Amino acid sequence: MELIAAYRRALGEFGDQVARIRPDQWDDPTPCTDWTVRELVNHLVYEDRWSVPLINGASLGSIGDRFEGDLLGADPVTSARDAAAESVAAASAPGALNRTVELSFGMTPTEEYLRQLLADHVVHGWDLAAATGADRDLDADLVREVAEWFPANEAGYRAGGAIAAAVEVPAGAGTQDRLIAAFGRDPRWTT
Repeated sequence: MELIAAYRRALGEFGDQVARIRPDQWDDPTPCTDWTVRELVNHLVYEDRWSVPLINGASLGSIGDRFEGDLLGADPVTSARDAAAESVAAASAPGALNRTVELSFGMTPTEEYLRQLLADHVVHGWDLAAATGADRDLDADLVREVAEWFPANEAGYRAGGAIAAAVEVPAGAGTQDRLIAAFGRDPRWTT
């Protein structure tokens, strides 16, 4: 799948998940034990907002802490959709994929950075579905895209503390369950 198309689709599907959150679910726990539903959505909005200046060449220092705190406000659904649209627009701009971005661990090709963000939206989309009782079946093409990219990056994610230890799944587990487990989540998670 072409990267920008996959990225657009992943952010759109995450936005669809956000739109299905009931008012009484925002404080519910998620498979990310440190985050409620609202905190998880805020994290992704933060990632989307942060991506725009980075893709456009800003340094970490120049961005500073402008995206810290609550980014959802009174209308989390609109906040999430707007942030995603801005991120997709920045990533789709002519020449964006040929640039590098400054991340905490060094200069990184924009293409690699978008793969990281793509994975974040897909896996956190599963987290959100699990937390809200929605359908946990993710887009199979997006799952495949992330599953093909992740093995070369898994050790770095784990060493950096970005994910928990992999969860064991049965030998016959499908691609989605294996991916979710590799990201340190139990595919059978319940509240």
